[in-house]
Amino acid sequence: MGKLSKEERSWMMYDWGNSAYSIIIVTAIFPIFFKAAADNAGVASADSTAYLGYTISIATFILAMLAPILGTVADYRGMKKKFFMSFFLLGTISTVLLIFVPADNWLLLLIVYTLTTLGFRGANVFYDAFLVDVSPKERMDDVSAKGYALGYIGSTIPFILSIAIILLAQMEILPLSSTTASRIAFLITAAWWFAFALPMVKHVHQIHGIDPEPKIVANSFKRLGRTFKEIKQYRAVFIFLIAYFFYIDGVGTIISMSTAYGTDLGLGATDLLIALFAVQVVAAPFAVLFGRLAKKFGAKKMLYTGIIIYIFVCTYAMFLETIADFWILAMLVATAQGGVQALSRSYFAKLIPKEKSNEFFGFYNIFGKFAAILGPFLVGVTAQLTGSSAIGVFSLIVLFIIGFVALMFVPDVEKKDVVKA
Repeated sequence: MGKLSKEERSWMMYDWGNSAYSIIIVTAIFPIFFKAAADNAGVASADSTAYLGYTISIATFILAMLAPILGTVADYRGMKKKFFMSFFLLGTISTVLLIFVPADNWLLLLIVYTLTTLGFRGANVFYDAFLVDVSPKERMDDVSAKGYALGYIGSTIPFILSIAIILLAQMEILPLSSTTASRIAFLITAAWWFAFALPMVKHVHQIHGIDPEPKIVANSFKRLGRTFKEIKQYRAVFIFLIAYFFYIDGVGTIISMSTAYGTDLGLGATDLLIALFAVQVVAAPFAVLFGRLAKKFGAKKMLYTGIIIYIFVCTYAMFLETIADFWILAMLVATAQGGVQALSRSYFAKLIPKEKSNEFFGFYNIFGKFAAILGPFLVGVTAQLTGSSAIGVFSLIVLFIIGFVALMFVPDVEKKDVVKA
């Protein structure tokens, strides 16, 4: 791969910036903060894990409804950046608002968390779609993978800073309560996300798109309807979306609920945070490795590899008892997490017509977001019915198996032009 362009570097830096939200808010500190608030309010452990799962489901349902419509409008030239900015600002501002929620108000915490999720994931709809504007087809796997790798590396800096503040507060070296220390972590997250989004805001612009026309909104709905009717004609795209729907559901659920699961197993907050930090460090080189191996073996085979690792993770989770078991599980997740996400994004980008990237990434996200409703809901319901979070996690194996089988029917994008086949 040749030297990265300024646009590619700027696009990748957004991964570096918004990954702070992924690790601190989605995976690590906020779930622990929420679980403590719910526990103080007398909410049972399994119930609070379920409520967090339901909240994630609600937020993703809202975005799933909006993504294709917004994506269709954003395909008009000059619109993609505006939508990206709107959701990006919603995400960063609402993350700051978490600071002001009373620590014992677990319900309000979930409401504000919903806003942060809408902003974060909504901005990613348009961020992902910008890949076709910054990189040629033959470089997409590598650029996407390096973006994820940068995200993992970049997230470790605010994560270490946040953990240090929390631990020093717990050791009474800093004159802060654990609640205040966590709130400072939320502020660090918003500041880091905002600062490293600036290169993207300045240097990345929409290249591929549709010329503006009268009655943009009305015509966008007509275009959306036409594409929805025609999507079966894009055979490779349609089959890939079915596969993606299932396997990415399992990936996202494990990311968003791993800390709550570890807490239910009785693992301490410090052990959880250190393990999650290690995941970020290990995941970075593996994301790059997946991108490079995709050049040699093909992205599709590397997606198979990642899914198989996750199937083993779900099985191993049933036997999780000690901190050593949790570490083994965390390292297994680290080897596959970034690679599966990065190659899914770039593989899809190579399948679709560039001038309709937002519209098609709208469908990409609606499949991903609807999937994200199913996974946490499945874990939540199973955990409540059985009283075991482990069985809830194991139930995700079905989603990975279905995704693996469906992916077998996707034409190989590396071997021929399959944009419309």
